[in-house]
Amino acid sequence: MAAASAPAQIAPERLPASQRPLIVALHGWLLAGRLWDRLAAELRPDWEIWAPDLPGFGGRERPRGLQASLASYGAWVAEQARRQARDGRPVVLMGHSLGGSLVLHAAGPLGSQLAGVVQIAVGGGVYQPRPFAQVRRSGVVFLQLRPRWLVHVPGSSSLHSPLLADRRAAQGLLACSLRRSAVQQLPGLTAALSVPSLWIAGSNDRVMEPRYVRHLAGYASQHDLRVLAGAGHLPMLGRPRELADTIRPWLDQIAPPRPSPVEP
Repeated sequence: MAAASAPAQIAPERLPASQRPLIVALHGWLLAGRLWDRLAAELRPDWEIWAPDLPGFGGRERPRGLQASLASYGAWVAEQARRQARDGRPVVLMGHSLGGSLVLHAAGPLGSQLAGVVQIAVGGGVYQPRPFAQVRRSGVVFLQLRPRWLVHVPGSSSLHSPLLADRRAAQGLLACSLRRSAVQQLPGLTAALSVPSLWIAGSNDRVMEPRYVRHLAGYASQHDLRVLAGAGHLPMLGRPRELADTIRPWLDQIAPPRPSPVEP
């Protein structure tokens, strides 16, 4: 009598993107939502990314009453994320550089709707007076002298984001982020995260070195840290596939595959 064959293994069924948490991606200083296009293409069709232009950036106007501060922008992000993720759909906040500070300020207001946090080239928490003063001065000079007429030159679309940024919004957010109080607030905001967080650094990032990412990530109780070898400050542009391969397994832990129905 032949032995009964073992039942065939049925692969788990993946949840469609619409039933998974919505990824809300926040760009860094002087950039725009288009920063995330290549990463979004790599993560489709399993994950949906909503990457808005922050007010005052990418040609988007800053509404009256929205102050150029991390707290005000964080509240704006939380409100817009709720509107985009209708019916209480969970949200994963993903930030790059300065956008990562906005993630930390938006995390609290989102409350139980927040499912996770991904931080790319986000670090700090230690106030450095001289370097920060130099960055602030350089930023002001750039905003004053940038050749905005380049916006009308054919073939210059890759330069548009820094040229289109509203001066008051850009200058205000930069100054706010470099204040002693704002910098020293980051560890507390990170420690307050009650959801899993993934922190990604580029080994060749000269803007936000891996040691600063590691320092801030260490305040989060549920954190994973990954360092992309050879990557710089903008891995979503230079290494989108590698970045997606790093993020996807972590995201799958938040919305794991569901077992397929067992056939009789």
